[in-house]
Amino acid sequence: MVYRTGYWNGITFSGIIFLGPNPVFTIDFVSNEKEIYLKYELKNKSVLYRMGVTPDGTIERFICDDPARGWRPYLNVMTDTCDQYKICGAYGSCNIKNSPVCSCMKGFVPKDPNDWEKADWSHGCVRKVPLSCERGEDFLEYPDIKLPDSRKAWYDRTIDLKECKNRCLRNCSCTAFANLDVRDGGSGCILWLGVLIDIREYEENGQTIYVRMAASEIEAFNLSKGQKRLKMIIIPITTSGGIFGICLGIFLITRMKKLNKKGSTQQDLEEQEDNNERGKGDLEVPLFDFQTISIATNNFSLQNKLGQGGFGAVYKGILENGQEIAVKRLSKKSGQGIDEFKNEVLCISKLQHRNLVKLLGCCIQPHERLVIYEFMPNKSLDSFIFDEKQRILLDWPKRFQIINGIARGLLYLHQDSRLRIIHRDLKASNILLNYEMTPKISDFGLARSFGEDEIEANTTRVVGTYGYMSPEYAIDGLFSIKSDVFSFGVLVLEIITGKRNRGFSHPDHKFNLLGHAWKLLNEGRSLELIDEKVRSSSEISQVLRSIQVGLLCVQQCPKDRPDMATAVLILSSDNIPSLPQPKEPGYFATRIVHHNGDPSFSTNLSPPSNSLSITFPGPR
Repeated sequence: MVYRTGYWNGITFSGIIFLGPNPVFTIDFVSNEKEIYLKYELKNKSVLYRMGVTPDGTIERFICDDPARGWRPYLNVMTDTCDQYKICGAYGSCNIKNSPVCSCMKGFVPKDPNDWEKADWSHGCVRKVPLSCERGEDFLEYPDIKLPDSRKAWYDRTIDLKECKNRCLRNCSCTAFANLDVRDGGSGCILWLGVLIDIREYEENGQTIYVRMAASEIEAFNLSKGQKRLKMIIIPITTSGGIFGICLGIFLITRMKKLNKKGSTQQDLEEQEDNNERGKGDLEVPLFDFQTISIATNNFSLQNKLGQGGFGAVYKGILENGQEIAVKRLSKKSGQGIDEFKNEVLCISKLQHRNLVKLLGCCIQPHERLVIYEFMPNKSLDSFIFDEKQRILLDWPKRFQIINGIARGLLYLHQDSRLRIIHRDLKASNILLNYEMTPKISDFGLARSFGEDEIEANTTRVVGTYGYMSPEYAIDGLFSIKSDVFSFGVLVLEIITGKRNRGFSHPDHKFNLLGHAWKLLNEGRSLELIDEKVRSSSEISQVLRSIQVGLLCVQQCPKDRPDMATAVLILSSDNIPSLPQPKEPGYFATRIVHHNGDPSFSTNLSPPSNSLSITFPGPR
């Protein structure tokens, strides 16, 4: 991509602000149920106008309003360096008047400082403080900018900016929001559900975006803004009165900070102690003291670190008796409170199955929460199937064994365990592998237990992982055992292909992995899906059954998906006469609206009935 025009904001394309009202032609953008097109109409019929595309993809416009002067360029795109697509990378902003032109947005720093100094901004910027979807997160306002790439954004014409902000806050994947239409003071809502790229600053006539920031960054920004206001107030004061006022102000601010810090610290400690006692009293698992785990993990050294999850880091440890353990140390900024911590510990402590990770105990201290598991030497499934070198170690028999193991583990959770558990975050990185490559489902922090008569539940806090969440859960907050079935289907197709559903691309179409698999199935080319690294070791009947099961599990409607008992039966039997033809998968077409209630948006998902994905339509 050479440059990006942006979406239509009611007046012009958001990335071509100079292409608005002009003396030569009018622009009309038409979007209805039957068609979407862009129309140019000359104001003066005696003026000739033509448009062309150069070999490098640049659109050129020419007018001829005077035969003696001939054709001349008019309102051409890419007028300066900042018009180059994502020249400053993720969360980088381009300003042609600055030197260098690229800078990181507030609260972000260069991902690669060395390259940044060499004027290579392609790696972009990263957050100083990662988002954790916790209370206190808010938004910083950026006026007069070219809005970011909106290919992973959703819009709703019917809501105002206040509701737009609320929807973004309810969605852990939402990173920014703005008005969809700039006319009449602004209306509609657009949400960005991922990294922000291709941003530039204008002197005027740009649009305003609100970028989500961590609570600590918001506090720092507000403090900085407050200090600036304080300076503006103090400066006009006369010299004699000013000295007294400054001293008094400093004294009061310092005093208030000390009192606030003391009060909040005391309150935090009291709440923490109450939580600790409440947590210990309810947990029927072995309790480890912090010093024992600290010694076992070499004081949580970097060398012992196995990985980083959404709620904290995982470390390898060795107890005094020589037993190897894995320790999940919850981050203080993870957003996982005592209830989520207890939920994970209680869920696993009451579950016993060879395809579930085994809990050894936990540790609860005033400022530390640790979960201790059996150690899995082969780490997680994603480190194999998505790694170019490692995935060859998983031949087809091992992959089929892993698929069956995950299926049996889910069946136990849904049907055979003491509690009826819905995992809600089934993904490749949450499948751990032991010495024999036996899969074990892990990370029950988001799990929910169900009563025997319960079928589904609803939540306003949609949490999970992009690419694995079912449509009804991600959009409407509805979850059931069929939500886990959908995630399982995604996982099956990823294991077969060795490719992630998230970020999947194909030169012949724009479907995700699910749509690609469904397309090949309908064309009778399903075997093309299997990872070329294991094609020679594959058993055709097993591969075809697995693909069929995967696609049955990711169907759009929950009622069409099989339960895990059926999935296990299909996978384990060679003599099933015929299987139903899978219907189109979720996120492949317009979503089905389950309720009239307000949808909760999530990651790159099928839009609700009054929301559409944003696409730049080329001119007729």
